[in-house]
Amino acid sequence: MTGAQNRINGHPYDWGVFNRGNGEAAGFGPVGQYGVAPWAEDWSRLRNSTKHGDPFDVLKYIPLNSSGSVWISFSGETRLRNWFESRPNLGTQKPNDSGRFGVRNLYGADLHIGTHLRFFGQLINADAAGWGGYGYGSTYRKRLDAQQAFVETKWNLLGAKTGFMFGRQQFLDAPSYMLYNRETPNVPLSWDGFRAYAIWKRIRIDAWDFVQTNDSENKMFHDTENYATRLYGFDTTWAPPDFRFLGERGYSFVDAFYIGYKLSGSAGAISTATGTAQGSNTRNNFGVRWHGQAGPIEFSVGGIWQGGVFRYAGTNVARNVSAYAINSIVGYRVPKDHLHTFAGIQTDVYSGGNDARKSGDIGTYISPFNPQTNYLDTTTYMTASNLISFAPLVRITPFKSVSIQIKYPLFWRDSTNDRVYKSSGAYSFSGNFGGKFIGMAPQASLAWQINTHLSWTQYVSRFMTSRALNAAGGSSGTYYQSNLVFRF
Repeated sequence: MTGAQNRINGHPYDWGVFNRGNGEAAGFGPVGQYGVAPWAEDWSRLRNSTKHGDPFDVLKYIPLNSSGSVWISFSGETRLRNWFESRPNLGTQKPNDSGRFGVRNLYGADLHIGTHLRFFGQLINADAAGWGGYGYGSTYRKRLDAQQAFVETKWNLLGAKTGFMFGRQQFLDAPSYMLYNRETPNVPLSWDGFRAYAIWKRIRIDAWDFVQTNDSENKMFHDTENYATRLYGFDTTWAPPDFRFLGERGYSFVDAFYIGYKLSGSAGAISTATGTAQGSNTRNNFGVRWHGQAGPIEFSVGGIWQGGVFRYAGTNVARNVSAYAINSIVGYRVPKDHLHTFAGIQTDVYSGGNDARKSGDIGTYISPFNPQTNYLDTTTYMTASNLISFAPLVRITPFKSVSIQIKYPLFWRDSTNDRVYKSSGAYSFSGNFGGKFIGMAPQASLAWQINTHLSWTQYVSRFMTSRALNAAGGSSGTYYQSNLVFRF
């Protein structure tokens, strides 16, 4: 989809060529009819009342002065999510046959004062229940609090559309396999700090410095800042000239970025042969990504080198970090096919290290800020550390409102001297796992856009652990997830 088409069919701001595809190349996450970040949606076209065509349009543009230059837009989301897991976390988490249920409400207001100033605020509350539930912390059960609250100034400078955002906000200007929105729990990831961006015709730059929101409180309006966890860096995205491939039009984007993390406490711990070692963890990520469309071929290829330093708590002894990640997906979309068939191969390599070593470089790559849930493994039993993944996939759209994907990932350890990792850290099996092959997780998803505001998405997977992992105490299991989402 071209940038202009996305503007017609969806509601992104006018970022030119960076609106192509799902619009995420602009740096504000995917934006179609709605965005992952609601403040990335532009509803100003509804100033013309003849363009109102939905009952909720009266809430998307409300003029507050006679000229309409001061206006407010309301947004909302209610999500009902339930899971079933026959053997949670490869059999290491009890009880078996767990059924969890979560509900969240995210409701916001976007106040525009002229073309140069706006204020955005969003409230959240959430709860969780079910049978045999586990892991219900403050990111599942949340009393009313401020999820986002920031001010943004915009202006045209040196031929670019520029902006400065200060306050609590979502951040999505990174590859989704590296950092995303924290989709599994009820409470999305949010950050406190500033962000500055400039977007020209074919190049854009972005810089930011954040501390993570401390959302561990269980009282109303008690979330503050977690200064022990930081995210900072910059990104440059270039849109090279369009081209022709196999007789069709092609385009691409090249991202070059530096993203730094600072972690401490349990978030900064590293794995050892017998458990974990506490300390402060600084990671410096230098990465590139080339992605786009070449005729019927869609592609994304990226690499990250992760440096940094880990300092042991108590002794302050330092160890350098030298890790890496390589990620790619290449596929073919069948032309003039009524099913809109896409078939591709996804490969991912995340370096591992040696958890028995107490000196020398740390080789285990980490991605602590919630990569997109369904990118790697819909069960979330695997994470981006010491892992090799190979996943054929097929996606079809038999109807305009229905899409189906079938994916078959196979998983290996990158290093047999390092452990198997899940999103919350390393697995601890009852026996010793000495093998390389972890298992495979055939999975399918069905997404149904019932109408403009209501969607229903379902995922099912069977994680089949290897013989060596079974002998070490792991277990195969079935996973099912359902999401019913209302948005406006």
